[in-house]
Amino acid sequence: MPVCGVEVDQNLVNFAADVDWAKQNGAQVERFNLAQQPLAFAENPTVKGFLERSGQESLPLILVDGEVALAGRYPSRSELTRWAGIESLEASSAKDTCCSGGRCC
Repeated sequence: MPVCGVEVDQNLVNFAADVDWAKQNGAQVERFNLAQQPLAFAENPTVKGFLERSGQESLPLILVDGEVALAGRYPSRSELTRWAGIESLEASSAKDTCCSGGRCC
């Protein structure tokens, strides 16, 4: 994903990397840009209503299963992980270190 502009927003760079990571781990993520894809915003009743109430300055808007999950900032990797149902790295490595039956060796 290209990041455009004179000054790069590090939060946007981090979010782009986190989205790529989430997709590599099985998440289904769709991104839309208001300037490039205005119809995607106008055709979604949730997004259209949000923009009418809050305006463009309240973007970004994050929907999860069609409902507003976050607005006004980019989500963290941990938020993306939770919303996408991706098992965290800490949880998977903890499982790998324990014996069956839930007891650690």
